Amino acid sequence: MGVSREVLEEVALTQAEYDLVVAKLGREPNMVELGMFGAMWSEHCGYKNSRPVLKLFPTKGPRVLQGPGENAGAIDIGDGLAVVMKIESHNHPSAVEPYQGAATGVGGIVRDIFTMGARPIAILDSLRFGPPSEQRNRYLTSGIVAGIAGYGNCIGVPTVAGEVYFEDSYSGNPLVNAMCVGLVKADRLMRAEASGAGNPMILVGADTGRDGINGATFASVELSEKSQERRPAVQVGNPFMEKLLIEACLELLETDYVVGMQDLGAAGLTSSSVEMAGRGGCGIDIDLLKVSRREEGMTPYELMLSESQERMLVVAKRGCEEQVQKLFARWGLHSDLIGMVTDDGLVRVREGERVVAEIPAPLLTDEAPVYHREGVRPTWIVEAQRFDPASLPVRADYSGTLLELLASPNLCSRKGIFQQYDHMIQTNTVVLPEEGDAAVLRIKGTGKGIALTTDGNGRYCYLEPKWGGMIAVAEAARNLVCVGAEPMAVTDCLNYGNPEKPEVFYTLRESVAGMAEACEVLGTPVISGNVSLYNENNGSAIYPTPVIGMVGLLEDVTRTARVGFRDAGDLAVLLGRSGDDLGGTEYLKLATGEAKGVPPRIDLETEARVQRCCLEAVRSGLARSAHDCSDGGLAVALAECCMAGGVGLNCPEDTLRGLLERDGCRVDSLLFGESQSRIVLSVAPDRLAELEKMASGGGVPLAVLGTVGGERLRLGKMVELPVSEMRSAWSEAYRRMMSE
Repeated sequence: MGVSREVLEEVALTQAEYDLVVAKLGREPNMVELGMFGAMWSEHCGYKNSRPVLKLFPTKGPRVLQGPGENAGAIDIGDGLAVVMKIESHNHPSAVEPYQGAATGVGGIVRDIFTMGARPIAILDSLRFGPPSEQRNRYLTSGIVAGIAGYGNCIGVPTVAGEVYFEDSYSGNPLVNAMCVGLVKADRLMRAEASGAGNPMILVGADTGRDGINGATFASVELSEKSQERRPAVQVGNPFMEKLLIEACLELLETDYVVGMQDLGAAGLTSSSVEMAGRGGCGIDIDLLKVSRREEGMTPYELMLSESQERMLVVAKRGCEEQVQKLFARWGLHSDLIGMVTDDGLVRVREGERVVAEIPAPLLTDEAPVYHREGVRPTWIVEAQRFDPASLPVRADYSGTLLELLASPNLCSRKGIFQQYDHMIQTNTVVLPEEGDAAVLRIKGTGKGIALTTDGNGRYCYLEPKWGGMIAVAEAARNLVCVGAEPMAVTDCLNYGNPEKPEVFYTLRESVAGMAEACEVLGTPVISGNVSLYNENNGSAIYPTPVIGMVGLLEDVTRTARVGFRDAGDLAVLLGRSGDDLGGTEYLKLATGEAKGVPPRIDLETEARVQRCCLEAVRSGLARSAHDCSDGGLAVALAECCMAGGVGLNCPEDTLRGLLERDGCRVDSLLFGESQSRIVLSVAPDRLAELEKMASGGGVPLAVLGTVGGERLRLGKMVELPVSEMRSAWSEAYRRMMSE
């Protein structure tokens, strides 16, 4: 009999996948079952295109308590405590309805954390937009930032760090990656699994409505001009109810009433119940007549696939139902006893006595199709790498270039964004936005701290995906060591186009391979993450954009370093070497208007040595400030150090000429090239010898750049600018470009 093409498009299944469903079931599915298969076999839930690639990641380590496969990953930080973290995307919903798309992205990732029994202590974001010169991109930017701020501020979790980039490829398909970090006693980690036949299943939180239906499948197809018609697939959030859920669930998890807990995220009641059954190797029986709803006439299909927000599914111990519901009621939360765990391995959905779906749980989880795609090296890489940066003219004065870079969309101050976020609530934040390369939070009751960052560079991955993947990991780890933290673990969000296109799949496979190699060398296992594919707008893919969320540990939270130069007379020192790495840089984009050339290479062993040296210098108190060289290169890094500290720097001409001779690179490469494995430190003159000995012992090149002091940045005869003029260009640019 079969189904129509329109029905298959609604549930995002191919004809071949439908035929597989029929073969595995031994019959044709009804519409409820078909919707459940569509959701669970979607890329968003089933990882059918990415699962083979994800196996490349290292996932184990001495601190890892929970790796991939749960709501979030967890690492041991000592003192009986664990840090829980996860990053996820909410790209498609945010493209259609920016405020609610971003807000509910924050709500969903926060639920992933407290579901594990951890109190959420920090939110981070990683955002990508089209050029702000276009009105719709400004609309999306403003709405998405407001959504993140509105939700995070209301639930009392600080938004402490993040990153924002503007590139042509994200027009129409912005990226909204939200990360949350939580803290829990290591022996109180909760898993999201159902077990124990007869144990009750309790649905708590918001009533179920029609918002978000087919949201998981919406996230697994390309955007098009018709995507605005999918507004009903965008969820609507209520942060005040989320705050009640946080407190009620954390209190509940201090009792012994609970077997497992899962939030209702993508695919709603379907994914939460099916995944819990799959992890526990059991069955479930749900009666939809017991599900409270806020709209009349809702069908079983709608109830099972609704993605209404602020809902949790709890498997309680039999006999504890009343205590659990009373606890929720004390927090003003409504809960329903909707079903129970069974031992027959079936996901059975009823409407009273009428069975509306009955599927063996493994068919929806373990037996979902997995595709082993073949990749083809994209022609755009070959074309882009033909450009020779040596064709750029070398100028005598680069002061104007530096000012232009500081005022450019990807390098200007993000104060216009982070000032909308409450980054001080909970009073744990030690290093504030733009003070350091990563956020630092104290762990109350201990002398420790944790450092947090998100990093990625889609332009590098577009030009050479494996190197771009390596650099994303290295950049994140470099940011952590600059504030004195030892990198510990990664959570990643993989944002790509349609994986069915061989050139897109190539970028996914190669960049993941690069990330995996960097994680191995730098000792940062991947403990959680998310894949977001089909990020295309009218057939045009975004840059391949892997985003790295990373956490590091400070044994002594007082031993940290900021970005800024502060003490006149200190010496500015560069760890690492520069090369002719102008391909894929902000400087080259400014000069030519294009992303092209060979992007910076990276040697991971060199990177590891530089990071160890920096970490030792910060922890020992040698480094008075630390800042990595990344986007914009050395000149931008030095300008940022001057602006952050409100003091100038004088680098003599002969010093810079010596660097050019030592490293064998062009003037503009030294100033604006984005060579990897470089960090700028400042050190007191009487301690320079100690730092030199430390660097020499670690096999790290070191060069003294100049002396801190005065009111101007002088880089020989190449750059001379007042700090105040740089600050004006840098700090005012975001406001100007958003008000055009």
